[in-house]
Amino acid sequence: MQALRNLFGAPWSSDVRLDGQTAVITGANTGIGKETAIDLAKRGARVILACRDMEKAQTALTEVIKSSGNDNVICMKLDLSDSKSIREFANNVQQNEQKLNLLINNAGVMVCPYGKTADGFEMQIGVNHFGHFLLTYLLMDLIKRSAPARIVNVSSMAHSWGSINLEDINSEKSYNKNKAYAQSKLANVLFTRSLAKRLEGTGVTTYSLHPGVVQTDLWRHLSATERFFMKIAKPFTKDSVEGAQTTIYCAVEPSLEKESGGYYSGCAAAKCSAAGKDDELAQKLWELSCKMLSLSWD
Repeated sequence: MQALRNLFGAPWSSDVRLDGQTAVITGANTGIGKETAIDLAKRGARVILACRDMEKAQTALTEVIKSSGNDNVICMKLDLSDSKSIREFANNVQQNEQKLNLLINNAGVMVCPYGKTADGFEMQIGVNHFGHFLLTYLLMDLIKRSAPARIVNVSSMAHSWGSINLEDINSEKSYNKNKAYAQSKLANVLFTRSLAKRLEGTGVTTYSLHPGVVQTDLWRHLSATERFFMKIAKPFTKDSVEGAQTTIYCAVEPSLEKESGGYYSGCAAAKCSAAGKDDELAQKLWELSCKMLSLSWD
């Protein structure tokens, strides 16, 4: 059935309800994050929009409530490029929320010029990986207490072109924006895999995914040539609603309840790169991440 759906492009759909559940979605003020928020709110979940730009977040909040008919939606400030902001956000969630059933690590930056986070990390690995690694660590006790729970990490097929430079994770010796992006997306896949092993038997499951080639604000750093080719490819790309479907699938699909650590695309299990299945590399990245963030997380 799955093969037939993929062949003919029939959309995945589900009437699963999330009443009484709480979801945190990072980068929920725009694109697939916002569409994911609308969908989960329609299913009855309490949704927390975790956003850096609070002005845009307020606009998104109004839209999510209006589109979903669910007013149990709030926005909270979260800047994934600043560990202080991440810790403040996590502290607020722990103090004010009874449960956290879904953590959707969706926010990201893509092929941006070289820059550093407040903690000195290269921006793409800093936001896309280290920021979400720290956030997940800080919310883990609440997530475990809320089991069954799911952690969904939005990666990309770009992970296939990536490698993890353990000796220069912050690209200080040389910087290629495309390679740095691919590295951060591979880190998402490896983090998901490592997390699944550590969470065995807890009732918390993890998923990474490729949303498709989606027309979103992430394209803003593409070069003129890259934008030209994306314009040509536009008929084959997805809008934000379509792009959000695999995230939603990983968050609610009942058949995935016992699955953990896998990679998904097109609302189905998919093959990730060989590097994405390298457990030794995953362990080394885990240890490096803990060291960079001064964490002890076994």
